[in-house]
Amino acid sequence: MIKKLLVIHGPNLNLLGEREPGVYGNESIDVLNNEIIDRAEKNGMDCEIFQSNHEGAIIDKLHAARTSFDGVIINAGAYTHYSYAIRDAIAAIKIPVIEVHISNINAREEFRSNSVIAPVCRGSICGFGLLSYYLAVQAMKEL
Repeated sequence: MIKKLLVIHGPNLNLLGEREPGVYGNESIDVLNNEIIDRAEKNGMDCEIFQSNHEGAIIDKLHAARTSFDGVIINAGAYTHYSYAIRDAIAAIKIPVIEVHISNINAREEFRSNSVIAPVCRGSICGFGLLSYYLAVQAMKEL
């Protein structure tokens, strides 16, 4: 059976490659998405990618994922640090969720080091640039 994987990009990730390239790199979200899909397929998984700057849309997508996907990789962006609503949605869906961040959130501003979603995720990967996503795809294969 082929695993179905959902990748959720949160706020401002649509500006990847333009926004703070010193922190997030020069690659566009399209380059990242194509590489995620390619790696998922090579690992025998179907992959859907979703991006939203809106908390409610991310929550709705997480709720829908519980019956359509085998796992979720999420970069909740700034919502990572304060969205208890996204945290509760992750806790409610009962499928594995891996938190990812391009930058090392623990080595940046103090407010970024707190993730309210980490305790309800299966694991967290941060600080490896776009590789954080690719490592999460590999981890999801093993779950």
